[in-house]
Amino acid sequence: MTTTYAALLRGINVGGNRKVPMAELRSILEELGHGRVKTYLNSGNAVFTSASRDQDALAAELAAAIEKHFGFGVAVMVRSGRYLRSVLESCPFPAEELAGKQLHATFFAGPAVTAERFASIDPAAYLPEEFRLGDQVLYLYAPGGLGTSQLGAALSRPGLLKGIDATSRNWNTVKALVEMTRDEGSAQAG
Repeated sequence: MTTTYAALLRGINVGGNRKVPMAELRSILEELGHGRVKTYLNSGNAVFTSASRDQDALAAELAAAIEKHFGFGVAVMVRSGRYLRSVLESCPFPAEELAGKQLHATFFAGPAVTAERFASIDPAAYLPEEFRLGDQVLYLYAPGGLGTSQLGAALSRPGLLKGIDATSRNWNTVKALVEMTRDEGSAQAG
């Protein structure tokens, strides 16, 4: 029996640096033996099936293959379709009422991320922007979008996330990945 996963790559194809063409990413995943490989957008989102149940091992294997192929390291997180659906369903903000650019999910790898890590952030200082923690995810409501979000900038400070790999996706991408991992027959490669 196989499980459908999404691979989330951090910091590729941004500003002309660390180029990972999606066709090559699909080929790498297929060479690793994964099935039904698709990509979404050009920002490092891939969906695939695997018989493995070890998401961390899948992420490490893909990261090693990317480094071997391209000559640079990339942080990779692998999450099951079931997990992505739980992120969508557990959103503490009224996602259906918001534009996709107003809501973001930051996915974490590594040790559990607790509220204590963000204790230095004064939520009242950033209103109307807000954040909430979920299961290995941080939900960020930024009414003006992530590009102008002061809270988003504060939450991504290197000292705050020290020792944790993190990558963010806007809500439209989260919803698309949920659909791609739910109904593989209707998703389109990108």
